[in-house]
Amino acid sequence: MQSHDSTTTSSAPAEGPRTKPTPEQVRRAPKVLLHDHLDGGLRPATIVELAPANGYQALPETDPERLGEWFREAADSGSLERYLETFSHTCGVMQTRESLVRVAAECAEDLAADGVVYAEVRYAPEQHLNGGLTLEEVVEAVNEGFREGERTARARGHRIRVGALLTAMRHAARSLEIAELANRYRDVGVVGFDIAGAEAGFPPTRHLDAFEYLKRENNHFTIHAGEGFGLPSIWQALQWCGADRLGHGVRIIDDIKVAEDGGVTLGRLAAYVRDKRVPLELCPTSNLQTGAASSYADHPIGLLRRLHFRATVNTDNRLMSGTSMSAEFEHLVRTFHYTLDDMQWFTVNAMKSAFIPFDERLAMINDVIKPGYAELKAEWLFR
Repeated sequence: MQSHDSTTTSSAPAEGPRTKPTPEQVRRAPKVLLHDHLDGGLRPATIVELAPANGYQALPETDPERLGEWFREAADSGSLERYLETFSHTCGVMQTRESLVRVAAECAEDLAADGVVYAEVRYAPEQHLNGGLTLEEVVEAVNEGFREGERTARARGHRIRVGALLTAMRHAARSLEIAELANRYRDVGVVGFDIAGAEAGFPPTRHLDAFEYLKRENNHFTIHAGEGFGLPSIWQALQWCGADRLGHGVRIIDDIKVAEDGGVTLGRLAAYVRDKRVPLELCPTSNLQTGAASSYADHPIGLLRRLHFRATVNTDNRLMSGTSMSAEFEHLVRTFHYTLDDMQWFTVNAMKSAFIPFDERLAMINDVIKPGYAELKAEWLFR
């Protein structure tokens, strides 16, 4: 692979050591979330309560606290089989309209309470048909839940807007059908399309008809790539499929070399990703669980931020990772000594990369995100 040299770019000047945010400021800071799975963020108590109504009897634990611990231990086990098993339990209790409405509403409420002002939450409609629902009924139930959650959050003094991403499973054969579904519900709650599932053995090129259809319809899509599989997955997602964003994309680090003197060489693919401002939906804690990084300190997000890639911070699966947007940022603050300026940089990156119209993104940045961070920074003046 050809490459070219690039000098290390320093991060934007911080305001000073005083502006290192406290955990409370991190929670209050306006945040934007682009990569979050609906079936990966349920409350353990909700899973227990919904199981009987869905006829689901296979839960490993029926005590909410122990069940939450089981999910995190399974995700941390290093066993792909156990990790995938966790989703059979969450999807198992998401097979009725009432269950989907509740799960979506609680998702919006939980994100809003954590300071998220805009979120794109993804789910695979084809995984919620066991109770007799149609694909359309699944989408309408989830949309109803998100709107309900937004209203509840607003009544509690929190502002949030949630858009849905419809996901097709890359090992299945319904991607074109789901893409058409996403286009049909465009502008009524659904903002884009995604494919997910095991990368190895299931390249995105298997679903070219879906991506070609979306491009003809001028619709948006992201592709899980560069997490479990390396650079070829990223290259195919961008050059063959035309993805607007990369779900994870963390393995782009494989095309970046750092010399002992700190000089950086970007391969052609990494340079393309940076030059084209391709958004990377990075999920630090999840990446540690899947082995994409060995520690927060070694996570590529630090280098990608210094090199000014379009990096964003995300949760992936809040239940399995025992995380939240605030928790993700707290890890980065502790590890990389990030300030409110850094948090704002990641947040503006994410809002710029959202799948809603440009003027709406701009309004969120200028009317919500920047004023929110300015208010937090101003607090230091009165200390």
